[in-house]
Amino acid sequence: MDLGVFIPIGNNGWLISTASPQYKPTFELNKEIVQRAEAYNFEFALSMIKLRGFGGKSEFWDYNLESFTLMAGLAAVTTKIKLFASTAVLTLPPAIVARMATTIDSISGGRFGINIVSGWAKAEYEQMGLWPGDDYFGYRYAYSTEYVQVMQDLWTTGTSDLKGKHFQMSDCHMKPMPEHKIEIVAAGQSPTGMAFAAQYADYNFVLGSGVNTPTAHAKTNTQLLEAVAKSGRDVGAYVLFMVIADETDEAAMAKWQSYKDGVDVDALAWMADQGSKDQSAADSSTAKTINLPEQAVNFNMGTIVGSYATVAKLLDEAAMVPGTKGLMLTFDDFIAGIDAFGKHVQPLMQSRRERLGRAA
Repeated sequence: MDLGVFIPIGNNGWLISTASPQYKPTFELNKEIVQRAEAYNFEFALSMIKLRGFGGKSEFWDYNLESFTLMAGLAAVTTKIKLFASTAVLTLPPAIVARMATTIDSISGGRFGINIVSGWAKAEYEQMGLWPGDDYFGYRYAYSTEYVQVMQDLWTTGTSDLKGKHFQMSDCHMKPMPEHKIEIVAAGQSPTGMAFAAQYADYNFVLGSGVNTPTAHAKTNTQLLEAVAKSGRDVGAYVLFMVIADETDEAAMAKWQSYKDGVDVDALAWMADQGSKDQSAADSSTAKTINLPEQAVNFNMGTIVGSYATVAKLLDEAAMVPGTKGLMLTFDDFIAGIDAFGKHVQPLMQSRRERLGRAA
């Protein structure tokens, strides 16, 4: 089973709280996190793309780095770990992204992939005059499909003549072509998103849910496996969890409670407003899921809270769910969290023993 880290390219990571660690994103911070992840034998790191924050007292995600340039820098200071950058498809033409990916493939020696972000937060794009209208909610995966097709044409043949509804290429050339396969990841949670991932991605990010409910993603995994059965491709689930660990269950739970007590209600209100814009969104869609009231303080992602032994046990359970090929982790405090995980949690995980044995 793979392990990855969802690096904090935006301020304050994934806790929408005034009580959680408060910090701005920098290259140095993300370099330290990714180099530590590499030292602990994590297989991948992924950076999101976010173009407008939520505001509030915490100024949540008001400060963000850019994904491709960050990962190009990280590619130059790492040697083993796979790096995924995210493209917001409404902001960059696919032929440019294909060339950017080829460049980072060269820098990294074949350790680069792309996360496709079709976009659900209207204000991110409207502020730049890039929002094509609310009809886009209904065709965003058709748009992303042509987007990926253009990139794959260029990567495999060096040219694209795709004549689609959204992109019309005219003898588009790109050389050099990448020397290695550029893997694609997606994060579709709706039936349409799952179908897109099954056809075009190598991995699909799946949202865990609840606190210490490590197998809650089983239903979503099943939906992905059904979509993959139709496409006939091998697409695995990378499941997202936040890890809040300490020496005892009680100490970890106290931290989690403090984060919830300090929730930034104004930032949450902005997120809820954006999530409501797509009237056609399925109940399983990202926009709907992250706004559920139960624990919106961390986007309702699956949350594993407890002692090092408890966290190891619960993550092992998560790894056993059919279809799970990896776990992508966030931490309440990234530096301390990834060190505690690498030193105290990972050595206890049965699901990591084979990988760690190979790395030894």
